[in-house]
Amino acid sequence: MRAPGHWFVPYQTTSTYYTATHASVEGTICPISFVKETLFPYALTALPAVLESKWDSEEFKPYKDAFPEEARTSPQALQAHVEDLTKRDVKVAYLKNLQGYLWETGYKTGAYGTPLFDDVVPKLKEWKKAGVELAIYSSGSVFAQKLLFGHVQVSNASSAMAESQTEDLQSLISDWFDTTNAGPKTEANSYMTILGALECIRADFRDQLSPMDVLFFSDNIKECDAAVAAGMRSVIVERPGNEPIPHRNGSDVQHRTVKSLDEVQLS
Repeated sequence: MRAPGHWFVPYQTTSTYYTATHASVEGTICPISFVKETLFPYALTALPAVLESKWDSEEFKPYKDAFPEEARTSPQALQAHVEDLTKRDVKVAYLKNLQGYLWETGYKTGAYGTPLFDDVVPKLKEWKKAGVELAIYSSGSVFAQKLLFGHVQVSNASSAMAESQTEDLQSLISDWFDTTNAGPKTEANSYMTILGALECIRADFRDQLSPMDVLFFSDNIKECDAAVAAGMRSVIVERPGNEPIPHRNGSDVQHRTVKSLDEVQLS
């Protein structure tokens, strides 16, 4: 996930506010540490049992068959390939789809919930109430994105133990994009694909959606470059634990930088 992946979108109505925004997940609205220290290890731990019990099952077949032929020769070969890709944080669709499949059990059993940065949920709810359409674009699969938003961690402050609970926030999101239905996150064509999909969402709107009406949030400057190349506007979000944003001969001037979504006013 650079989304867990990394991966959301407000839009803008003609002259008053952004009518669509979309954002990356990991490092933008969710701490990178959750993905790398919780989700990735969970998938690697769960995989051997799944390979042993479901190697020849119809349920697992689509995930297995998506891997390169050499990785499908045995459970051991697939395990080794997954471990290598995970170690190198390679963002290929077949790995991300498998990770989402493995993460589902952890979410549903309460092994973990999704920790979002404190500013995220209030701001997304505020924008949604104001009529802004929100979307997610992550290297994590759409399935994994929905798991992430379906199990958002909330703290029960009234409890003496401040026990952790989860909330389903999928209803805040109007559309979901990953590297399968949109394309690589650092290529402008992927954002053009998203713009096409968002125009479909707005088919009943009288005003035509302009690329400038869409605001993209990410912690990755190359992703923001690609979004701007497609005609969108962008915001770089700096979060604790993220790698420093490189400053490249002024090329980052086209991207506003913030440390919290509270710094962004869409009206």
